This record gives sequence, C-alpha cells and structure tokens, in this order.
Amino acid sequence: MKVELLSENNAQEVISVLSEAFSDYPVKHYILGNKDNYKERLHKLVEFFVEARVLRKEPMLGVYNPDNLLVAAAIVTLPGNISAPEKLIERRKILWEELGSEEQKRYEIYGNAASALLPPLPHHHLNMIGVRADYQGKGLAHKLIDTVEELVRTHPDSAGLSLNTETESNVKLYLHLGFSLIGHTKVGKNLETWAFFKSK
Repeated sequence: MKVELLSENNAQEVISVLSEAFSDYPVKHYILGNKDNYKERLHKLVEFFVEARVLRKEPMLGVYNPDNLLVAAAIVTLPGNISAPEKLIERRKILWEELGSEEQKRYEIYGNAASALLPPLPHHHLNMIGVRADYQGKGLAHKLIDTVEELVRTHPDSAGLSLNTETESNVKLYLHLGFSLIGHTKVGKNLETWAFFKSK
C-alpha cells in the first residue's frame, strides 16, 4: 500500500478516517466536553479541519487498502502565514455556533498553548495523522510521515516539520522517528501537549 496525495474529492474519506482514529483522543475530549452526541460533534470538528486544508490548498495524504478503502490519512499546514479565505472564516463561525462558545474557548486555549511551543521559523506542521483501528501497527503512519518529510525537503521555504501530540505514549515513537522534543506544557486538568520538530 502506497501513500497518495489526495484532493478535494477525497475529503469525506479523510474525515471518516480521522474521525475514527481520533474518537478517543485526549484533545478532542477536552475541546468537546461531556455533552451528548460526541461522535457527531467530533465529526463536525474534524470536518472543519479537513475543509480548512481544502480551502487553503494544503496537502492531504492517504493510504488505500487493496479494496480501495482509505485506511490512513494525514493533513498538513504549509509554511508561512497563508490568509484564511472568506469562506473558511464563515465556516469557522458556523462551527462554533453549532458546537458552543465554551468549546471554542477550550479550543483556543489548547491552540495557543500548543502553537506557543513551536518554532517561529517557516515550516510544515502535521495537523492530524490517523490510521483506522484494523490497520494500526502496520507502519502506515510512518509511511505518511516519510512522505510529508519529502514535501518538506522539496519546499524552498520550509525549515522542517513540527507536530504536537497529547498522548504520552507517542513521545517515544516520535523520538524514534528522529524528531526532537522541543516543548511540553499542561493545557488543562487532564490534558498535556508535547511539541516536536525535525529539521529539514
């Protein structure tokens, strides 16, 4: 199974993979809280993240199984300050009207804490990477990261690749993959974030 660069036409498949992969992820529970319909609300949040990449024309990568089912996906932010299209600004407003002001506040607290740990120089950022449960442990996340690193190497303005994780067990994994731990902070009562960077 090989990594493919995906397009807007694959967006719903990417949303499906990432919604499944992040169903129990700490930061999603932190943002969304304990209200009913968690899965539906998580889907809306992931849908927004993916739509943002589409509207900003940023990379989405994926791996299909032999039955043409997308089983792993990653979304990436490009270097530099890419302005948000008007449609994305309106879409963000609708999202928080649907999810709630407290959820927006927690998202902003997390976002500010996580981004403050990252280097100020222009670089790629791995927003989300996920693998369907039945395909975990097969090296697909590693393949996706390798492909993102190739995008970094061929981009003239990128100094490297950053990412955050909110699961402590991932720390050793990213160190093993050659990333440097560049920051760690407690965001909330039950949430911490670790920041990593790998130079070009």
